[in-house]
Amino acid sequence: MIDNSKVRIMTRMSIYERHEGKEDLKFNKFFKSDYARLQVLKTLVWVTIGYLIVVALVALYKLEYLIDNALTLDYPDMGKTILAYYIVVLAVYLIGALVGYSLKYQFSRKRLKNYYRLLKSLKEIYSEEDSYYDKE
Repeated sequence: MIDNSKVRIMTRMSIYERHEGKEDLKFNKFFKSDYARLQVLKTLVWVTIGYLIVVALVALYKLEYLIDNALTLDYPDMGKTILAYYIVVLAVYLIGALVGYSLKYQFSRKRLKNYYRLLKSLKEIYSEEDSYYDKE
């Protein structure tokens, strides 16, 4: 005989596993601080690569000016300006990544808590059925 409550629970669990569950179960391997640090480190690498690409493109765009004024340019000042912009961009992205990934982890933990609660109730239903059939 089909138990409707069991079917409902299994359906909710299946929907969760197909959508957010795959990602949430990956997060479950980490502590919050470890997960956030890993994502911030990835962000640091990609922001650095992106910034270097942008600087290279700007240098290519201004190449004629750079060649014409190669002897008169103030390279230390230009380097300080590029470094200052890099630090500002990096700080904004790292703070955003830290906050964003921490919130993502927290929401993931809440969904996983609900998933484990459903799993526990399903286990209780199965144990009740087993005890019912053991009596017969």
